[in-house]
Amino acid sequence: MTDATWFRFGSLLIHDLFTRSRDDSATESTDGSSTGDLDGAREELRDSLSGSSPFASLVFNAGMSVDAAEILAVATAAEVDHRLRHLIGAAQSNPGSSVMTLGVIRSMFQSDAVVTAELGPESLLRRAALVDVTADGAWSDSHVEVQPAVVWALLGDIARDPQLPGDLEVIEVDRVEGSEMVVVTGPDRIRRRLQAAERARGSVFLVTAAPATQESWAALVREATITGAGVIIELDNELSAIGRRWIERTRHLTWAVTSRTDIPYAQLPNRQWTSVAAGDAPPSDEEWVARVGDAPRTHPLTMTQLDQVGRAISSYGGDLDAAVRRLASGRLEQLARRIRPRQSWDDLVLSANGLSMLRSIIDRYRLGDRVYDDWGFTPAPSRGLVALFSGPSGTGKTMATEVVAGELGLDVFKINLSAVVSKYIGETEKNLEEMFDAAAAGNLLLFFDEADSLIGKRSEVKDSKDRYANIEVSYLLQRLETYDGLVFMATNFEKNIDDAFLRRIHVRLPFPMPAPAERLALWQRNLPPRAPTKNLDLQWLADNFEVSGGSIRNITVNAAFLAAAQGKPIEMEHLVTGLAGELRKAGRILQSSHFGEFGHLLDR
Repeated sequence: MTDATWFRFGSLLIHDLFTRSRDDSATESTDGSSTGDLDGAREELRDSLSGSSPFASLVFNAGMSVDAAEILAVATAAEVDHRLRHLIGAAQSNPGSSVMTLGVIRSMFQSDAVVTAELGPESLLRRAALVDVTADGAWSDSHVEVQPAVVWALLGDIARDPQLPGDLEVIEVDRVEGSEMVVVTGPDRIRRRLQAAERARGSVFLVTAAPATQESWAALVREATITGAGVIIELDNELSAIGRRWIERTRHLTWAVTSRTDIPYAQLPNRQWTSVAAGDAPPSDEEWVARVGDAPRTHPLTMTQLDQVGRAISSYGGDLDAAVRRLASGRLEQLARRIRPRQSWDDLVLSANGLSMLRSIIDRYRLGDRVYDDWGFTPAPSRGLVALFSGPSGTGKTMATEVVAGELGLDVFKINLSAVVSKYIGETEKNLEEMFDAAAAGNLLLFFDEADSLIGKRSEVKDSKDRYANIEVSYLLQRLETYDGLVFMATNFEKNIDDAFLRRIHVRLPFPMPAPAERLALWQRNLPPRAPTKNLDLQWLADNFEVSGGSIRNITVNAAFLAAAQGKPIEMEHLVTGLAGELRKAGRILQSSHFGEFGHLLDR
């Protein structure tokens, strides 16, 4: 059994209680000391509180009174030695009742004031979650229980309490002086965390999201008290009433609360606090090297993203690009579909002006460092580039996006608007924020296909639905202004686009229905050289039927299956049958006269 000073004092005090109950001063203690040594043990315990033992550190961290320290000592001694619990039962002439109670402690200390002050509902031992008092009938029968984590700590075990939040981290800083409570706001989580640790009093901090339960809050407070650490709470939403209560009652601890946005006064604890604004400055060279070594700075990571990549990069063998791709794709792939570009310039049928505009986008992306950094031009308001592709379905908007991304070595994330746009207030903005943050890290191209629902003209506000829809549009406008990457938006109806969006578009590229010459090229490219053909008049098809490139692809594929089913090469009858089906699908009214010698095929 331990020979700690606190245990010796607790043991002797319990023996003293037993002795007084029996009026027998000759009773020996379980560690061989007589009850006459109690005064000496008390002096020894009090002298030890200025030392560095686990017990003295806990007393100091909690700011306990001497009476509280003595109560903790005797209650913990009874927890670790079953013989002492038997003596407690014997002292009450009830061997079956071997638990520590308020009545037992009152008898030991012979003071109602001490019990009330040190074990009452607002006592330090209970506010610090070190001791529980559980009612069991009469007041004097209430159980006094030392938390297991406290017992383990006093016995030298430094393992974490299993009730602690699972995301708990520990950080250390060089400085000690600071405020007893700080409230930090700012856009970057790691910057907020670093500012909190820098401005709050202390050198060691437990960092966690706000605990969800009373038990987790208690475990957090207990761990901080045992270790002498401050606590940094990282909020995603509001601080709960339970959380505010714990922070208000534990003034022996240093607290910091961080949030992306300002926290309303009503949600803040009722105690003095210092407000701190954390910026979103990019990582310094020292911060970059500390987390990813000498990996080149090829990705515009925020501090939070750099921290995440730094934790994962060893799993990718030091491959920074692979670690960043994982970072970017995680959240994005819940909101978008990744497209790895496979299309080339040879696949794209577009006017000379259209091709020139696409190449200008590539030049602007590649030469940004030269223009902004070397030549000193100021980004207004960011380095990002937003392109709007407008035109009917199937005219090549998605293909053009793939071609540009392939030329730049970027992946395309095609945004799933049904996943981004939410009926719940604030969720759409949150989804957009997460999406843009992830995309910024990975040098990706964001592609909003059929973006009309998100960037359409704002309506007159007639009800709350209109108001929140307009808020979503306004938020996207703001986010586009601060995004440094590539954003392509495709729409079938450019006239429906909000004017404010059009002012933020850097490149507007129409994708009209192809002209006859372009249609001929599309017919030719969509019939592979290996496909068997016979007597095809592609010029006639190109001259007489206005269809998009996407439709031509569908027609040629359908014709190929028709021919394969008949065991024949692809002939005009197959292409015309496929053409008729595609036109019907588009709601076009067909007349046999328009199909010349192939008019009879419309009846099939």
